[in-house]
Amino acid sequence: MAEPPLSDKVIVVVGGTTGLGLSAARAFLAAGARGVVVTGRNPGNARAAVAALGPACVAHEGDAAEPAHAPGAIALARERFGGFHGLYHVAGGSGRRMGDGPLHELSDEGLRATLEQNLHSVIFSNRAAVRQFLAQGTGGAILNIGSVLGWSPSPAFFATHAYAAAKAAVVGFTRSTAAYYAPRNIRLNVLAPALVDTPMARRAAADERILKFVATKQPLDGGRIGRSDDCDGAAVYLLSDAARFVTGQVLAVDGGWTVSDGQIPGGAGQD
Repeated sequence: MAEPPLSDKVIVVVGGTTGLGLSAARAFLAAGARGVVVTGRNPGNARAAVAALGPACVAHEGDAAEPAHAPGAIALARERFGGFHGLYHVAGGSGRRMGDGPLHELSDEGLRATLEQNLHSVIFSNRAAVRQFLAQGTGGAILNIGSVLGWSPSPAFFATHAYAAAKAAVVGFTRSTAAYYAPRNIRLNVLAPALVDTPMARRAAADERILKFVATKQPLDGGRIGRSDDCDGAAVYLLSDAARFVTGQVLAVDGGWTVSDGQIPGGAGQD
């Protein structure tokens, strides 16, 4: 009988207490992971995640945009579960409420906050993981969450230009580091969802115009908004040894977003 794909691995999920990250943490444990560390800013979400996932999960509270956050989570993984094999960086979010939007409306604070959440945090966590893999001499796997908006824009409903810039930068950063560290057997890849029903997507998920657009822009499975677990299988694969010959790749899990035109409902203007 074949071993589970993540058998005996210890994985840190940065941004793992809700949404995509929490769903993935559950999938990692089901796929045989020895332990999972989930991180997040909200203590209530952290407690709920540990209660839901059981003794093979511990939480590390804090802000992913702080340079010390990921090193602390990796240290906790090694202390509690005796190793560190993979990092899944999910943390990020819309900067809309802080001033992200179309370029002519983008505020200085919106730019700063959006880049900190969606790009700086990725660089900090990946740096911490690479440093630990090098110290161990073991190699390892890193998976970063991007977005189809990084290269497949949607101006009518999703005109947050700093967010798109950050997600495009995640691709460039990941591919560049993947090339550099491949000889050390450190793999880095990107998972790029389209619109998924997570806490970040509440505005879109409650807008009937957007849901009508998504029905044609994400036509797979009847034309629907994505679910967190739609990304789990790809995340398990890319962090497992089954993907040992895969690095520097961007996998869109998007319901067909990047190959579909999408029909804008009548009367909808640019957002």
